[in-house]
This record gives sequence, structure tokens and C-alpha cells, in this order.
Amino acid sequence: MSDPPAVILFDGGCSLFDRTVQFVLRRDQRRRFRFAPLRGDTARRLCADAGVSLPTDGAFDSVIVIANGKVLERSDAALAIAARPPFPWPCLGVLCIVPRPLRDAAYGWVARNRYRLFGRRDTCMIPSPEHSARFLE
Repeated sequence: MSDPPAVILFDGGCSLFDRTVQFVLRRDQRRRFRFAPLRGDTARRLCADAGVSLPTDGAFDSVIVIANGKVLERSDAALAIAARPPFPWPCLGVLCIVPRPLRDAAYGWVARNRYRLFGRRDTCMIPSPEHSARFLE
């Protein structure tokens, strides 16, 4: 029996997150992920149900993955995303041996600089008809 689909909550205005969603869509043949923007009602509801508070100022600095009743943020979320596509991406799981504070420090640096490094978008991506059912909002 396979795991239920995980939900990736992403910052729709960030080009890095947009690229991450595109990366997952191309490789997730088993449709193990669903998607929702962090600024949407679905994200607020899912996070509230899981006991996680979203920033009220809209300053999102982490992708969030909700999988099997667990909420994963920062580097844990990134590793969870990498674990599900086919080989070779799950090999990145070896990074879990790096202590979380170090992984999260690296993640934090990228998160703080993501707009400068990857750019900013004024709107969320519009999924193709083929992928629209995977977007919860």
C-alpha cells in the first residue's frame, strides 16, 4: 500500500518555489504530491488543522510539506520532497546525517536570498489542464 499524497505548501511569488513545483510535476509520475500556495485558504486550513501557525505578515521563508500527519518545514521539507521522485533524487536523503541546525542554516541562507538569487513573481503559476487536479486551490 502506498503513502497518501503529501501536500507541498509553497510561496507562489517565489521563482525558486515555482521551479521546485515544476521539478516535482515533471518527476512525480506516481502523483505522490499535491500543491497549494502558502497565501491561500487551503494552506491556512491545513496548517491550522496541524497546529502550525503561518506568518500573518505574509513573510514566508519555508516550503512546508504535510505528509502522513506530519508537518515538515525548512530542510526537512526539502529532503521529503527529494525522497519521493525516482532515482537519483532520493540519494539526497543522505543529507539527513547532517545535523538539522546546519541543514536549516544553509536552507535559511537560501531562503533569505531567494528573491535575489532566483527572482520574484507577481502571480502564482497557472497549472496546465493535465496538472490542475493536483493543485488544491
